[in-house]
Amino acid sequence: MLKTALTIAGSDSSGGAGIQADLKTFAALGVYGMSVITAITAQNTCGVTNIRELDGEIITDQIDAVFSDIKVDAVKIGMLASSEVIKAVSSALDRHHTANMVVDTVMVSKSGSHLLKKDAIATLIEFLIPKAYIVTPNLYEATELVGFEVTNQAEMKKAAKRIKEMGARYVVVKGGHLPGKACDILFDGEDFTVYSNERIETVHTHGTGCTFSSAIAAGLASGMNVYQAVEQAKKYITMAITYGFSLGKGVGPTHHFYNLYRKAGLYQNLEVKHG
Repeated sequence: MLKTALTIAGSDSSGGAGIQADLKTFAALGVYGMSVITAITAQNTCGVTNIRELDGEIITDQIDAVFSDIKVDAVKIGMLASSEVIKAVSSALDRHHTANMVVDTVMVSKSGSHLLKKDAIATLIEFLIPKAYIVTPNLYEATELVGFEVTNQAEMKKAAKRIKEMGARYVVVKGGHLPGKACDILFDGEDFTVYSNERIETVHTHGTGCTFSSAIAAGLASGMNVYQAVEQAKKYITMAITYGFSLGKGVGPTHHFYNLYRKAGLYQNLEVKHG
C-alpha cells in the first residue's frame, strides 16, 4: 500500500517552499502527500510581502478531516506563526496519537521575514518539541531555541544536546550556513552522526529547509529508521540544490523532480548552470 505523509505548514504562493515544497518532496520520494494549511503567505523569489494566519478552528478541522479518514504514516510540521496556532495543532495531534512527527522549527524566511512570532518560541518548546520524533533547526533557529550562539560544529553539538533535553527523540542541527562543507549533525541522545558534502555554489536555495525536513518525513513514512531517513534526505536535498534553477528575479527554487525528469528523458542537455 502507498505510504502517506501529512504536512502542516504555510503556503508559498511562488511554489518553492512551504506546503508546495513539501508535497513535491513527498511525491518525488514515492509517498502520497496531504496538507493542512496554517497560513497563507504572499511571496515570490524576492521575498514575503504579506502573511495571513488561519484561525485555529479551520486548522484543527483540516487535521481531523485527514486523520478521521486516512492512515497517516508521518507528519511534517513547518510554519505555525503563533502560539495560538501551535496550541491548536498540538491539541489536534494529541487526539490522533501521531507517530513519526518531524518538526521543522520555521522562524525566518530566506529573505528575512519572520514566520514565527517571537513570543511563540516558548510555546513551540513547551507544546511541540516534546512530541517530536525529530526536530530539524538551522543555525539561527537552534540559537533561538537554546539561547546561545550556534556558529560552529562544537556549538551545533551542544545545541543538539540542549534541544534533546527539551523532549525530542532525535535532533538534526543543520549547518548549511556555515563556511566550508555543508554539514548536518544528528544526535540520538548518545552519539552524533555527521552528514557532510562539498558546498554547492548556487544562489538558488529557496525552500531547502522545508524540502530537507519533508524528505526525512517521507523516509520515515516509508519505513526507514531515522539514520536512513536523514541520509536519504541529505542526498535528496543535495541533488535538489545542485540542479536548482533561476526563476523570477531573486532566489530560485531547488529542483524537486530533477531525477524523475532525467529518467523520463525530459532533459537532453544535463549541464548545470547556476545563477
